[in-house]
Amino acid sequence: QVQLVESGGGLVQPGGSLRLSCAASGSKFSINAMGWYRQAPGKERELVAMFTSRGSTNYADSVRGRFTISRDNPKNTVYLQMNSLKPEDTAVYYCKLELATPWAPLNYWGQGTQVTVSS
Repeated sequence: QVQLVESGGGLVQPGGSLRLSCAASGSKFSINAMGWYRQAPGKERELVAMFTSRGSTNYADSVRGRFTISRDNPKNTVYLQMNSLKPEDTAVYYCKLELATPWAPLNYWGQGTQVTVSS
């Protein structure tokens, strides 16, 4: 059974930093893509940063230059280093995993971790 374990959320002041991590386990299929989405109250879930199936990275315009996604392939883990945090970064951050299967891609979501940016 596929599991995604997220950690690293919390409360931080504007201008501060946090690092999120997401570890995947339990899959017999290879990873197509893996990364982070977020959802703020009253808003739709949106892409934050993602490693794509081609190995490149995608960032939301709102976080480019402040957030950095990285990965540890042997550990099937992705990280999100968030610097210069702003109040508008406050949201629940979800890890997303896309697996390559012989039939169709399979998507899994983590349980979410709260990030609150406030003074």
